[in-house]
Amino acid sequence: MTITTGTVSPPARSTPVALARGILTGAVIGASSAAVVVGALIESVPLFAGGLVLPVAYVLLVLLADVPRLAREAAITPHTALAMVESLEAVGGEATSDVAVRFDLTVAPEDVPAYRVAFKQDINLVDLADYRPGVVVVVQYPPDRPWRVRIVRRPTPQWEERAAGARLDSAPGPAMVSETPRSCAVGLVMLLALLLAAGGVVLGFRADLFGEGAAARSGSSDRPAVSSSSSSSSSTTVVSSASATVALGPGQSFLDKGELRKAVGSLTKGTDGRAALTVVVQDRLLSVVYAPTGSQAPTFDLDSPPYDRVPDLVEEARTGLGVGSPQTWQVTVERLTGSLTVRVGVTGPGGTASLEADGDGTVVRRTAAR
Repeated sequence: MTITTGTVSPPARSTPVALARGILTGAVIGASSAAVVVGALIESVPLFAGGLVLPVAYVLLVLLADVPRLAREAAITPHTALAMVESLEAVGGEATSDVAVRFDLTVAPEDVPAYRVAFKQDINLVDLADYRPGVVVVVQYPPDRPWRVRIVRRPTPQWEERAAGARLDSAPGPAMVSETPRSCAVGLVMLLALLLAAGGVVLGFRADLFGEGAAARSGSSDRPAVSSSSSSSSSTTVVSSASATVALGPGQSFLDKGELRKAVGSLTKGTDGRAALTVVVQDRLLSVVYAPTGSQAPTFDLDSPPYDRVPDLVEEARTGLGVGSPQTWQVTVERLTGSLTVRVGVTGPGGTASLEADGDGTVVRRTAAR
């Protein structure tokens, strides 16, 4: 039996439905991804959880929406027809007994012109020889989707007999494919919806991400909070949780009699005697570094150093260690070695010199300029 062939065009895609689903899919992907990231950044559990639940809910809705269609498709009796193998190519699955094979067939229905179709189907390795080019086989497909062809491995005796005595002519291409390619328009609208949804989530929580909410979350753990700040014509005092500074005005110096003790008193007045790690004194600047809460570093009471001896110690370092004139000087008080140490460093044209004194202000070591 010889069957003449013609061509058949694949049915048109439902473009509006595909575009609508693409927009919805892109929006869900963009919104859920942004919600997870933003929720983690701003520590919002509902937003983070919503980003995880949204795609799951969307998938369930899509499956539920497809149930009626799947039921209708299952109720439709597939068409059976003869087809001729034009070519075949193994495309995967060699490690198992079944191998994925890409078939190119000429399908010859009884009520419409013959057409070409390409599709993939798993075939047992042992049966591959039964599907060589030119062989006529029995196929089935849904009447409304002729490209969804499947080879019937065990046809009824009647169709098996028809296939054995049939001869088909090749139908001209191009071959329809089992899965219609997604159009560029669907991909573009999906990408646009993804970007718009993600941007909408970020904009909706921009205050928490970049504004007052972020500042409130960072709080005092990231910035030392200033507890007091004052200024006068003679000095400026700034006290924070980690340090304190006193800056003298022009024409004043901490070498003036009683000036250093007065500045330290302004820092300790009205406080609970916070422990200090280091005290640094320069000509017009006093800096104190306080010990963090729970610190095990050696500290000392801010009132304990011999501040009244500082002018004399600086004078001795400036005049007796060969640094020349003019000089810059700095006094550092700490107890890293266990006992309180007052270290005076002086720099001048002759080099750098230093001396050390104990907690009573008695000089214990001198290092001449070099």
